[in-house]
Amino acid sequence: MQHLEQFAHYLDMPLTVEAVLDQKTMTIFEILALEEGSVIKLNRSAGENIDLIIGGTSAAFAEVVIIDESMGVRVTDLASEG
Repeated sequence: MQHLEQFAHYLDMPLTVEAVLDQKTMTIFEILALEEGSVIKLNRSAGENIDLIIGGTSAAFAEVVIIDESMGVRVTDLASEG
């Protein structure tokens, strides 16, 4: 907690947090063919951790959880500094 004092002036700064399930490259033809009910097959398996991108940087891994009638994510691991 000691290092929090050092960054105190940043603590209220808003950052964008993205929960990224997967990414897929599609052709324009494939995108234009999408309609309501279309399914896009992803490379990740059900139950696999998703990436948390914070301020544009991969910061953690999480799992999708259901809270009442909403979705959320539970942080499972912090990304190692590389």
